[in-house]
Amino acid sequence: MEKGILQQFIEWIIHNGGLYVLLLVIFAETGLFLGFFLPGDSLLFAAGLYIQDFAAEFFGVHYSIIILMIVIASVLGNAAGYWFGYKAGPLLFKRKDTLLFKKKHLIKAQEFYEQYGKGTIFLAKFLPIIRTFAPIIAGIVKMNRSTFIFYNIIGSICWVTSMILGGHFLQAWVQSKYNFSLKDHIEAITIIIILITTLPVIIKIFFGRKKDSTPTNS
Repeated sequence: MEKGILQQFIEWIIHNGGLYVLLLVIFAETGLFLGFFLPGDSLLFAAGLYIQDFAAEFFGVHYSIIILMIVIASVLGNAAGYWFGYKAGPLLFKRKDTLLFKKKHLIKAQEFYEQYGKGTIFLAKFLPIIRTFAPIIAGIVKMNRSTFIFYNIIGSICWVTSMILGGHFLQAWVQSKYNFSLKDHIEAITIIIILITTLPVIIKIFFGRKKDSTPTNS
């Protein structure tokens, strides 16, 4: 079977500093403005399929060390977002939209934060776009640092391990039971994961706008 572009790319980065690329992507997506468009979920799942390769390329360590490094990258990304929001937050709502900054994403993250409170930092890990801006909002509203750190660490652990181990063990199960590799279907898996993880956000935006536009009887 001919390998797809995404599969070739993933295999290329594994043997060319792929772990560092992965850590950078996770750090950026969990706290930097320019990271909101990065596919963290699908990348983590794909990393789970290749986790043994990552471990072998990184001095042959156990794959749990790789997972720990990715968790730390997620924690640090959120911490960077919180710090940025804490220091410069009020100015962001006055900033004009640019190619890499859309105020609507900031507002959506704020609404999500106000609705779900302290657990937002945990829940946001599983929602694209929201997970990028949630820590920034937490900094803006001066969320208690100890509370933020707690949910940041717990959320990072649950998000990273569920995605990576999900890919790792599903690959092992499918390989043993049906004798084929999910590595040959990364493109399809990526599309499915993107659809599943972005659907709640799309529904929220669509029905939120529809509700806001519904006229009220006076």
